[in-house]
Amino acid sequence: MVPFLLLLFCLPNRALADGFRSFKMIPLPSHGCEAYAFDSDNGGPYTGLNDGRIVKYQGPKIGFVDFATTVPNRSRELCDGTNNNDRRCGRPLDLEFNHKTGELYVVDLFQGLMVVGSGGGVATPLARGDGFPAYAPDGIAIDPMTDEVYFTDVGTIIFTNPNMTEVLLSGDTSGRLLKYNPKTKRRTVVLTGLAGPAGVAVARDGSFLLIAEYLACRITRLWLKGPKANTTDIFAELPGNPDNIKRTKSGDFWVPVNIQKLHPRLISFPLGQKINARGKIIETVNFYAEYNATYITEVHEHRGSLYVASVYTNAVGVYRGLRC
Repeated sequence: MVPFLLLLFCLPNRALADGFRSFKMIPLPSHGCEAYAFDSDNGGPYTGLNDGRIVKYQGPKIGFVDFATTVPNRSRELCDGTNNNDRRCGRPLDLEFNHKTGELYVVDLFQGLMVVGSGGGVATPLARGDGFPAYAPDGIAIDPMTDEVYFTDVGTIIFTNPNMTEVLLSGDTSGRLLKYNPKTKRRTVVLTGLAGPAGVAVARDGSFLLIAEYLACRITRLWLKGPKANTTDIFAELPGNPDNIKRTKSGDFWVPVNIQKLHPRLISFPLGQKINARGKIIETVNFYAEYNATYITEVHEHRGSLYVASVYTNAVGVYRGLRC
């Protein structure tokens, strides 16, 4: 294994050197953004916060405004951002729009899978009491062909912090992949035995699905169509722990990769890796200059820029001028 410090100095810092023109931070009203979504009008980003709100960015003059919550009658006094991950406030983690309907699907740490109408407001829980509870829902993706909603359940892993980013049990394989069918309103378990499934994404043509397994440092592929349907294989091996994985407009995928050293204290070296539809890593971006040892949870490409998320910051990182 290559030592952590050797990786730190040998990996190229391409964030501003040859792939981007500028970097800026857009302030958030609270900490905890883990993922981003953009609506069909390219509005946003939308993101969830640790005080239970889902907020929408409306430009530099206005900033972020409230869009939705995952619990009714949310108390502003209680849910002020200091009571992190309080069930009474909700904790939206990942989110994705169905651009055909305008609905925003959300996974909440306490409420599970939910949906918000295009106008925002209080999210509606989906498929509760069906015998398939999600113990620690995390990532979400919508099949662009069928509109079925896939989401991951990290399972019974014990975490060392409330943001679910530092995992204590490295051998845990209690994670699952679940599917919600909006037509039948039924939820089913698709896969079990996953090692910390932190993120999920569906191919542009709906032929396969990718799962970012945090503990195994890899991306697993589940074939949805064709002669290999319902079988899995290893899509990509990674140099560190992945989190959310997001498909680009061109059909590639971005995944954050955190190379972590646990002793004598936890240090995280954040990268972003772009993977094509054949499982080849085609680009690696080093975020250390801007994020130092901060753990990142998502790298989201939108309209030629990269939006970087971290539950440890109170801002959205935006790298402008991405080469397309």
